Amino acid sequence: MAKLINWTPENEHFWENEGKKIANKNLRISVFALILAFCVWQLWSVTAVRLNDVGFQFTKGELFTLAALPGLTGATLRLVYTFLPSILGGKRTTLITTAVLLIPAIGIGFAVQNPETPYSMMLLLAALCGLGGGNLASSTATLNPFFPKKSKGTANGINVGIGNLGVSVVQFVAPLVIGVGFIGALTGGAQIMPDGTEVYIQNAAFIWVIPIIIAFFLTLFFMDEPPVVKQSIGAQLSVLKLKHTWIMAWLYIMCFGSFIGFAAAFPLLIRSEFPEVSAVTFAFLGPFVGASVRPLGGWISDKVNSGAKVTFWVIVSMIIATSGVIFFLHNQNFYGFLIMFLILFAGTGIANGSTFRMVPFIFEEKAVAPILGLIAAFAAYGAFFIPKIFGWSIDTTGTADLALYIFIVYYVISLWVCWNWYTRKNCEYKC
Repeated sequence: MAKLINWTPENEHFWENEGKKIANKNLRISVFALILAFCVWQLWSVTAVRLNDVGFQFTKGELFTLAALPGLTGATLRLVYTFLPSILGGKRTTLITTAVLLIPAIGIGFAVQNPETPYSMMLLLAALCGLGGGNLASSTATLNPFFPKKSKGTANGINVGIGNLGVSVVQFVAPLVIGVGFIGALTGGAQIMPDGTEVYIQNAAFIWVIPIIIAFFLTLFFMDEPPVVKQSIGAQLSVLKLKHTWIMAWLYIMCFGSFIGFAAAFPLLIRSEFPEVSAVTFAFLGPFVGASVRPLGGWISDKVNSGAKVTFWVIVSMIIATSGVIFFLHNQNFYGFLIMFLILFAGTGIANGSTFRMVPFIFEEKAVAPILGLIAAFAAYGAFFIPKIFGWSIDTTGTADLALYIFIVYYVISLWVCWNWYTRKNCEYKC
């Protein structure tokens, strides 16, 4: 690791001849570590679907809670992780936050093998998955100083967008690896499904151990440390006094909160509303689409020089898509439901990139990192509340309709917020 002394990314000559290469190297390391963090964070979203198949006896509400709890702890940890890079340095922060991912990965691997494992222990392990959820805040704050303002939208879009792919990766890989006997034989043996099939559900957790170790050593030996202005926690928290911190938090909850909340709930939602469909076959598609298009949100915003305009029209598409989800749900048309949800996921992804791009154009440079971290922390609570709202709606009314209507109301308010402060004529900021 090199301690970068004279780091001036806004200097065009420095950026083109030296800075860009260094920044992109650190971006690649950050992306890899963040993918694994999201894999661990959302591990329960796919594991919970299988628990009752291998002998556990949890209710639907308990399963939705297991899928939701990592969102609660992950969002809360983001409030802590936001401040670490300016106190410890970005590299040291990345090392610590990557290493602790081993705790839930190994713990879950052992716990899921025994149907007698108490629900309280499962709740604890679900809460520990939030260690992965906190990483986005520190990763964003770590990466921000590497790039000039003109490239921050694209860089943040790539880092967080590809990092978000960890949600899809875990939902795609986990169902595949639980059938791989040679891994399961090394880690505890098979469990028996109701149809007599042998599975190795612990593989869904243990498979991430070696990649996490690799990410730790890549960070240790190759990540750089740019000079950053050291700020106390109090100085960073002062951004909470700014009106636009809360406005941008509202908008980021609208998009990232929706993305991570839908990702956590999607496998269980499919299983609840369309029990004849294999949830694990389709669930990964939603977060895959949402994460894949996130870099597009930042890139388009850079090209049209307005994250706010992109955000506004994406919110319109999300309102339409959510209405479409309700329509096809009423008609019990799974593929219509799936397509509408994929459009909704795409909207959340593009808006994730476009809203993050707005922040450096609203706030002064020293406020950008703590604001990005804080709004990311607030939005991550969507990973807890959205599955809980879905579970409440299904338990109360028998369907997910009520939850979806609540989300539409939030999107309509968000549309007005974006228009009033950032896109209408004579608005406060053109960003």
